[in-house]
Amino acid sequence: MSILYVVPTPIGNLDDMTFRAIKTLQLVDYILAEDTRTSGFLLKHFEITTPMRSYHMHNEHKLVEGIVLQIKESENGFALITDAGTPAISDPGYLLVKKCIEEGIKIETLPGATAFVPALVNSGFPCDTFYFEGFLPQKKGRQKKWTELSSIDKTIVLYESPYRIVKLLNEAKEYFGENCAISVSREISKKFEETVRGTPDKILGHFSKKDPKGEFVVVLKK
Repeated sequence: MSILYVVPTPIGNLDDMTFRAIKTLQLVDYILAEDTRTSGFLLKHFEITTPMRSYHMHNEHKLVEGIVLQIKESENGFALITDAGTPAISDPGYLLVKKCIEEGIKIETLPGATAFVPALVNSGFPCDTFYFEGFLPQKKGRQKKWTELSSIDKTIVLYESPYRIVKLLNEAKEYFGENCAISVSREISKKFEETVRGTPDKILGHFSKKDPKGEFVVVLKK
């Protein structure tokens, strides 16, 4: 049976790579990688010699049909990975998985690293039920999205880059109030991993003293 393996990769610490993920990447005929240069370091570290092909948000619509045909003809299937974490979670992957399902290709998704899970648990906020938004729209629709989020009575999880984290914290203060509770985690599983908890002003003060670096997970609670 034709098969696509969806394989999570470490979000920082390479020790988080699972034995099953390594074996799967060694087994398949091809690995679809978001950035072959970034993934090349990972494969080299684990002595995986399976050939890679580029598959990312800028070419997925163009390539998806052809890749599905190639998966159907493959002997050991294809694997899909991204630069870090689980494919399709704020990363490419959804389109290919959807198309494979439509074409009767088996999907096997391995459990593994996803940045928002440790950040959510580490926040200390209720996580039996939560709302995951991922990245907010950068421009069009951003204010509308904030208004929608402010009406949700659950723990909310967002992703943000270091270049827009200050903007996001100021917007959280505007839409959720100056006393809302926020937990900001960055560099999860890496050497300089950090979580800062408090009000928007407290966290803004923290990052005014040190430049924000790394990818951020922001957890909000009214």
